[in-house]
Amino acid sequence: MSIAALEKPRRRRRSPDEARREAVVSARALLLSGGPTAVTLSAVAADIGVTHANLIHHFGSAAGLQSALMGSMVADLNEALGTAVVRLRTDEGAPLELVNAVFDAFAEGGAGRLAAWIAMSGDLSHLEPVRAAVRDLVEAIAEKMGDDGQARERIGSAVLFIALSAFGEALIGPPLRDMLDQPDDAGRKVVASLLPRFLVRTDPA
Repeated sequence: MSIAALEKPRRRRRSPDEARREAVVSARALLLSGGPTAVTLSAVAADIGVTHANLIHHFGSAAGLQSALMGSMVADLNEALGTAVVRLRTDEGAPLELVNAVFDAFAEGGAGRLAAWIAMSGDLSHLEPVRAAVRDLVEAIAEKMGDDGQARERIGSAVLFIALSAFGEALIGPPLRDMLDQPDDAGRKVVASLLPRFLVRTDPA
């Protein structure tokens, strides 16, 4: 028996739910290692030891598999943002703690790459489940700093600033930091140092 045959995943019977779950886990690993173009039915089938036809049966098409993957990863991003909200409501955190919470939400599980993939696909409906989590994040910050009636606009700007920075860090942070000889937490510290400018109330002259 050849080495290739020995290394080939052994096919086994799976329930439909188990097969879908394993396929989505494999698709996520392929996305993180090779980007969106690596997420194909053939690649996933080979990875988990099922036939191409079997995956078509479960997902209908490559687009169906990709949609299931997006749904799974959006759920994880939603949960991570929820964790950030809990941290804000229970911990006495400095600006860096707030930044870390949001950066962690985008970094875990490849959520930054997922957001880029969804944006490039043009179908932003996949991000709709995140809307409530983002609003909860704004509410949590408002509770922390006190809502003076004008806080929502400032907090919205702050969350936008943090989220865009976290998104950029998740996509291209490591190579950029390497080019500039910066430590791993450099981006987070820069954002944390600028964050108070968004949150401090400025009275009109």
